[in-house]
Amino acid sequence: MVIKKAEIITSAVNPDQYPNTGWPEVALAGRSNVGKSSLINSLVNRKALARTGNTPGKTRIINFYNVNDCMTLVDLPGYGYAKVSRQERESWGQLAETYLNSRENLKMILLLVDIRHDPTPDDVIMLNYIRASGRDYAIIATKADKIGRSEYKKHIDRIRAVLDLDNEHEIIAFSSVKRIGIDEIWSKIETVLE
Repeated sequence: MVIKKAEIITSAVNPDQYPNTGWPEVALAGRSNVGKSSLINSLVNRKALARTGNTPGKTRIINFYNVNDCMTLVDLPGYGYAKVSRQERESWGQLAETYLNSRENLKMILLLVDIRHDPTPDDVIMLNYIRASGRDYAIIATKADKIGRSEYKKHIDRIRAVLDLDNEHEIIAFSSVKRIGIDEIWSKIETVLE
């Protein structure tokens, strides 16, 4: 996709704050610090549209980003970060759950997992939740620059096994640093949005 425009539309904590654009939405889900903001910045070819941070748990709201006045990327709060109160973690979870359950514009969910590690129990729960919703999804293995290319298959096979994915479901290796996987992710998104 050629990016002519990318900007934040709004941040929301309640459904009545969600933007009313009517555009199809692609949501990014994953644990804290897995690289959701970096993926958004890479997809729209901007350095700092979505704020990235070394501190996990930075996104505590749902951020909606306009892409070319025709679709929206939605950054959901990360899950599984231990250094906040349990109550706060639960409120982020409910924020994401409310969005995922109620949003008619939601066409696809990108589930981000770290290529270097086995998916967490939270990742497995999230994928089962996505499957149960019946929505289209893709698995993105982030931080691919942190391992050698020859290691990709081994790590992706491991992710596939832990998430119990069949071979039909492609897992896309992604790196914002080396710009790996961006075209593949866009082509997945475009296939669903057509």
